[in-house]
Amino acid sequence: MVKVSFNSALSQKDVKKDAETLIPEEDKQDVEAALPVHYQSRAWSWCMCLGLALMLSGVVVGGAYLYRYYVSEDPNVFVCGVDYREEDFMIQEEDEVMVDDLPNQFHLRQLEETIRVLTTEDVELISVPVPDFEEGDPADIVHDFQRRLTAYLDLSLNKCYVIPLNTSIVMPPKDLLALLVNIKAGTYLPQSYLVHEEMIVTERLERVDQLGYFIYNLCRGKETFKLQRRDRILGMQKREALNCHKIRHFENKFVVETLICEP
Repeated sequence: MVKVSFNSALSQKDVKKDAETLIPEEDKQDVEAALPVHYQSRAWSWCMCLGLALMLSGVVVGGAYLYRYYVSEDPNVFVCGVDYREEDFMIQEEDEVMVDDLPNQFHLRQLEETIRVLTTEDVELISVPVPDFEEGDPADIVHDFQRRLTAYLDLSLNKCYVIPLNTSIVMPPKDLLALLVNIKAGTYLPQSYLVHEEMIVTERLERVDQLGYFIYNLCRGKETFKLQRRDRILGMQKREALNCHKIRHFENKFVVETLICEP
């Protein structure tokens, strides 16, 4: 009697081989291509992120350019500078006196500010940067001719001060706009002298929403105080020691130094 036996290892190998033959050639290629496709998808994601970043940067740069272009081209916005004499001396004509020929005691200072004139609203908006002299404060100023009020925001103190509008110092919006247009065209140069005014803090204002749109936007969320001119306060002596801050600005043919003091 002959005993027939099978090699199990050989049979398993044949079965495995037969199973591999059952897999179509296209499926084998798909399996082999799966790994490169995974890397390609990751590279595509990085490209998408980079593209989005470039697009966003382009939007930011373009927006900044448009903002700068339209603001600088606004016919009612002026960046002005004026030379003035610290000693309250009036210069009649620029051609008559050269800065290099002036003695030291007649040294000229320069004040720069940005002015926006809204003739329809009867409002003047002034921004004074950090001045070149030591004691002056940067400030934002609103002259509201409809409300007949002036508001100073001292940027160093972050405090607002409100006082009735002084029309003897502040030009009306239409006149100021005409002056600035002439200065820009070079047909007129402002006279360089200094006018002083002194203010005293009298009381704190709890509500600023009744002071008009522009002053409300300027003083909202800040300590706001009412001012009164010093020469109108009875019993106030010139020699009294006060805590004072000065703001120099111009909205006329001369520079004004507003001294704000707290008793």
